[in-house]
Amino acid sequence: FLKLYALPHEIAEFTEDELLAHLRKSVSRSVELSKIRELQQAASKSIGLRQGAEMARLELKTILAKYELIQLQFEELDAKIDGLLDEVPGVPQMLAIKGVGRDTIAGFFAEVGDLSDYSHPRQIIKLAGLSLKENTSGKHKGKTTITKRGRKKLRALLFRVCMILVAKNTAFKALHAYYTQRPDNPLKKMQSLIALCNKLIRILFSIGKKQFSFDEEKMLRDIPHLAVTKKVEMAA
Repeated sequence: FLKLYALPHEIAEFTEDELLAHLRKSVSRSVELSKIRELQQAASKSIGLRQGAEMARLELKTILAKYELIQLQFEELDAKIDGLLDEVPGVPQMLAIKGVGRDTIAGFFAEVGDLSDYSHPRQIIKLAGLSLKENTSGKHKGKTTITKRGRKKLRALLFRVCMILVAKNTAFKALHAYYTQRPDNPLKKMQSLIALCNKLIRILFSIGKKQFSFDEEKMLRDIPHLAVTKKVEMAA
């Protein structure tokens, strides 16, 4: 309806058929006539000022033109990102990981760059500021925390995707449960997420180098109590 460039009191003057015909040109899904009536009823009760309607309409046209231009630029940017990702080794395998999306991988490479510049995932962990440090003073032994010396955006991106992985990915969910519930040295939730961020970095690094498919079952076998259970099942 914004493209009618009409103010509320003017919307009330359109017929139902005119509004319905306009909507059918703009949206793909069907629109109920009841919605049209609700809109007209709300517009008829508008108490907004009616002076300066021509300038308000001109401002609306300008805002919509800017919006459409920005949308077009976003579409062009998305197409450019897709083209660049197609050239990066291992991206299809990374995108096959449940819970990892295109924006995550694009953001990861935007911060990290070419994986061939790194010889070990620890370098990326350090770049993200996820390396561990122990806070000590004299004889006092403090808590172990992450350095946070690195790319803040990369660290934030990794935390966001790991929270999604813990919810949607079976292997990461199981590993998070193990870290936080194990009898010996259980981790707090945030500590576990840090460990999972580092795990994800290692996985993406390895896939980028060797282009293999991520295997959730293989990752689960790395969890001690699940590995023992697997051995018992195989023995039986």
